Amino acid sequence: MPRARLHDVAEWTADGHRYRAELSAYLPRPALATGGPVLGTDVDLPSSWWADLREALAATAAVATTRTTVRQQWIDRHFTRLLGIPAPAIAWTTGHGDLHFANLTGPPLVICDWEGWGRIPVGFDAGLLHAYSLLRAGTAARIRRELAHVLDTPTGRAGELVALAQLLQVTARGGHPDLAPHLARHAERLTAMPVP
Repeated sequence: MPRARLHDVAEWTADGHRYRAELSAYLPRPALATGGPVLGTDVDLPSSWWADLREALAATAAVATTRTTVRQQWIDRHFTRLLGIPAPAIAWTTGHGDLHFANLTGPPLVICDWEGWGRIPVGFDAGLLHAYSLLRAGTAARIRRELAHVLDTPTGRAGELVALAQLLQVTARGGHPDLAPHLARHAERLTAMPVP
Protein backbone atom coordinates (compact mmCIF):
# COMPACT_ATOMS: atom_id res chain seq x y z
CA MET A 1 0.00 0.00 0.00
CA PRO A 2 1.48 3.37 -0.94
CA ARG A 3 1.19 5.05 2.45
CA ALA A 4 3.54 6.47 5.04
CA ARG A 5 4.86 3.92 7.50
CA LEU A 6 2.91 3.94 10.77
CA HIS A 7 5.28 4.13 13.75
CA ASP A 8 2.93 4.32 16.72
CA VAL A 9 -0.70 4.71 17.77
CA ALA A 10 -2.11 6.09 21.02
CA GLU A 11 -5.79 5.92 21.98
CA TRP A 12 -7.49 7.40 25.03
CA THR A 13 -10.82 8.61 26.39
CA ALA A 14 -11.33 12.00 28.01
CA ASP A 15 -14.32 14.27 28.58
CA GLY A 16 -16.65 11.63 27.17
CA HIS A 17 -14.79 11.46 23.83
CA ARG A 18 -12.48 8.85 22.34
CA TYR A 19 -9.22 10.09 20.83
CA ARG A 20 -6.65 8.47 18.58
CA ALA A 21 -3.24 9.80 17.56
CA GLU A 22 -1.06 8.23 14.90
CA LEU A 23 2.63 8.87 14.34
CA SER A 24 3.61 8.25 10.72
CA ALA A 25 6.83 8.63 8.79
CA TYR A 26 7.62 12.08 7.44
CA LEU A 27 6.71 12.53 3.77
CA PRO A 28 9.28 14.67 1.94
CA ARG A 29 6.86 15.82 -0.77
CA PRO A 30 3.72 17.93 -0.34
CA ALA A 31 0.18 16.86 -1.10
CA LEU A 32 -1.08 17.45 -4.64
CA ALA A 33 -3.61 19.99 -3.32
CA THR A 34 -2.99 22.54 -0.61
CA GLY A 35 -5.41 24.60 1.41
CA GLY A 36 -8.06 21.91 1.78
CA PRO A 37 -9.76 19.10 -0.10
CA VAL A 38 -11.21 21.14 -2.99
CA LEU A 39 -8.79 21.00 -5.92
CA GLY A 40 -7.76 24.53 -6.89
CA THR A 41 -5.46 23.80 -9.84
CA ASP A 42 -5.37 20.99 -12.39
CA VAL A 43 -2.92 18.19 -11.71
CA ASP A 44 -1.04 16.52 -14.55
CA LEU A 45 -0.15 13.01 -13.46
CA PRO A 46 1.35 10.18 -15.51
CA SER A 47 -0.60 7.06 -16.40
CA SER A 48 1.58 5.07 -13.98
CA TRP A 49 0.32 7.21 -11.07
CA TRP A 50 -3.29 6.48 -12.01
CA ALA A 51 -2.50 2.77 -12.35
CA ASP A 52 -0.98 2.83 -8.85
CA LEU A 53 -4.11 4.56 -7.50
CA ARG A 54 -6.40 1.94 -9.08
CA GLU A 55 -4.23 -0.83 -7.63
CA ALA A 56 -4.23 0.78 -4.17
CA LEU A 57 -8.02 1.19 -4.17
CA ALA A 58 -8.44 -2.44 -5.25
CA ALA A 59 -6.06 -3.62 -2.51
CA THR A 60 -7.95 -1.58 0.09
CA ALA A 61 -11.27 -3.03 -1.11
CA ALA A 62 -9.91 -6.54 -0.44
CA VAL A 63 -9.32 -5.81 3.27
CA ALA A 64 -11.97 -7.29 5.57
CA THR A 65 -12.97 -4.96 8.40
CA THR A 66 -15.76 -4.11 10.78
CA ARG A 67 -14.73 -0.43 10.81
CA THR A 68 -17.52 1.78 9.45
CA THR A 69 -16.91 5.03 7.59
CA VAL A 70 -20.28 5.59 5.90
CA ARG A 71 -23.35 4.36 7.74
CA GLN A 72 -26.51 2.97 6.18
CA GLN A 73 -28.46 4.95 8.80
CA TRP A 74 -26.98 8.21 7.42
CA ILE A 75 -27.98 7.18 3.88
CA ASP A 76 -31.50 6.26 5.02
CA ARG A 77 -31.92 9.56 6.88
CA HIS A 78 -30.35 12.06 4.45
CA PHE A 79 -30.05 10.71 0.90
CA THR A 80 -33.57 11.56 -0.33
CA ARG A 81 -33.59 14.93 1.46
CA LEU A 82 -30.31 15.96 -0.17
CA LEU A 83 -30.73 14.48 -3.66
CA GLY A 84 -34.51 14.30 -4.14
CA ILE A 85 -34.56 10.62 -5.16
CA PRO A 86 -35.01 7.40 -3.18
CA ALA A 87 -31.84 5.89 -1.78
CA PRO A 88 -30.49 3.15 -4.05
CA ALA A 89 -29.38 -0.29 -2.95
CA ILE A 90 -25.79 -0.02 -1.74
CA ALA A 91 -22.98 -2.49 -2.38
CA TRP A 92 -20.38 -2.20 0.39
CA THR A 93 -16.60 -2.41 0.25
CA THR A 94 -13.59 -1.22 2.25
CA GLY A 95 -12.11 2.16 1.36
CA HIS A 96 -10.18 5.22 2.41
CA GLY A 97 -13.29 7.31 3.06
CA ASP A 98 -11.67 10.74 2.57
CA LEU A 99 -10.06 10.52 -0.85
CA HIS A 100 -9.08 13.89 -2.33
CA PHE A 101 -5.89 15.46 -3.67
CA ALA A 102 -4.94 16.98 -0.29
CA ASN A 103 -4.53 13.38 0.88
CA LEU A 104 -2.51 12.27 -2.17
CA THR A 105 1.10 12.90 -3.16
CA GLY A 106 3.14 12.02 -6.15
CA PRO A 107 4.46 10.85 -8.25
CA PRO A 108 5.11 8.42 -6.76
CA LEU A 109 1.68 7.95 -5.21
CA VAL A 110 1.34 8.08 -1.45
CA ILE A 111 -2.11 8.06 0.16
CA CYS A 112 -2.27 9.98 3.45
CA ASP A 113 -4.82 10.45 6.24
CA TRP A 114 -6.01 6.91 6.90
CA GLU A 115 -7.68 7.46 10.27
CA GLY A 116 -11.19 7.25 8.76
CA TRP A 117 -10.83 4.15 6.59
CA GLY A 118 -13.53 1.48 6.77
CA ARG A 119 -16.70 0.23 5.12
CA ILE A 120 -17.97 2.53 2.36
CA PRO A 121 -20.30 2.17 -0.63
CA VAL A 122 -18.61 0.91 -3.80
CA GLY A 123 -17.79 4.06 -5.80
CA PHE A 124 -17.66 6.36 -2.77
CA ASP A 125 -13.88 6.98 -2.87
CA ALA A 126 -13.84 7.52 -6.65
CA GLY A 127 -16.95 9.71 -6.44
CA LEU A 128 -15.48 11.80 -3.63
CA LEU A 129 -12.20 12.34 -5.51
CA HIS A 130 -14.17 13.40 -8.58
CA ALA A 131 -16.55 15.68 -6.65
CA TYR A 132 -13.72 17.51 -4.88
CA SER A 133 -12.16 18.11 -8.32
CA LEU A 134 -15.20 19.60 -10.07
CA LEU A 135 -13.69 23.12 -10.11
CA ARG A 136 -10.99 21.76 -12.44
CA ALA A 137 -12.70 20.29 -15.50
CA GLY A 138 -9.54 18.74 -16.95
CA THR A 139 -8.70 16.81 -13.80
CA ALA A 140 -12.34 15.87 -13.19
CA ALA A 141 -12.55 14.43 -16.72
CA ARG A 142 -9.33 12.48 -16.17
CA ILE A 143 -10.71 10.99 -12.95
CA ARG A 144 -13.86 9.87 -14.77
CA ARG A 145 -11.73 8.18 -17.44
CA GLU A 146 -9.24 6.57 -15.06
CA LEU A 147 -11.88 5.34 -12.60
CA ALA A 148 -14.63 4.54 -15.12
CA HIS A 149 -14.43 0.85 -14.20
CA VAL A 150 -16.06 1.86 -10.90
CA LEU A 151 -17.95 5.09 -11.64
CA ASP A 152 -19.67 3.80 -14.79
CA THR A 153 -21.37 0.88 -13.04
CA PRO A 154 -24.73 0.90 -11.22
CA THR A 155 -23.09 0.12 -7.86
CA GLY A 156 -20.38 2.73 -8.44
CA ARG A 157 -22.94 5.36 -9.39
CA ALA A 158 -24.87 4.65 -6.17
CA GLY A 159 -21.67 5.16 -4.14
CA GLU A 160 -20.86 8.32 -6.06
CA LEU A 161 -24.32 9.67 -5.22
CA VAL A 162 -23.72 8.98 -1.52
CA ALA A 163 -20.45 10.95 -1.75
CA LEU A 164 -22.28 13.81 -3.47
CA ALA A 165 -25.01 13.76 -0.83
CA GLN A 166 -22.42 14.03 1.95
CA LEU A 167 -20.73 16.97 0.25
CA LEU A 168 -24.09 18.66 -0.43
CA GLN A 169 -24.76 18.41 3.30
CA VAL A 170 -21.41 20.10 3.97
CA THR A 171 -22.15 22.90 1.49
CA ALA A 172 -25.65 23.39 2.95
CA ARG A 173 -23.89 24.15 6.25
CA GLY A 174 -21.63 26.73 4.56
CA GLY A 175 -18.60 24.60 3.69
CA HIS A 176 -16.88 24.83 0.30
CA PRO A 177 -19.16 27.57 -1.12
CA ASP A 178 -17.31 27.66 -4.47
CA LEU A 179 -17.91 23.95 -4.95
CA ALA A 180 -21.63 23.99 -4.08
CA PRO A 181 -23.08 24.89 -7.52
CA HIS A 182 -20.80 22.37 -9.25
CA LEU A 183 -21.95 19.62 -6.88
CA ALA A 184 -25.59 20.47 -7.49
CA ARG A 185 -25.15 20.44 -11.29
CA HIS A 186 -23.28 17.15 -11.20
CA ALA A 187 -25.91 15.56 -8.93
CA GLU A 188 -28.65 16.77 -11.28
CA ARG A 189 -26.80 15.20 -14.25
CA LEU A 190 -26.55 11.86 -12.44
CA THR A 191 -30.11 11.80 -11.10
CA ALA A 192 -31.95 13.71 -13.86
CA MET A 193 -33.67 15.54 -11.00
CA PRO A 194 -33.16 19.03 -9.55
CA VAL A 195 -31.36 19.04 -6.22
CA PRO A 196 -33.80 20.09 -3.45
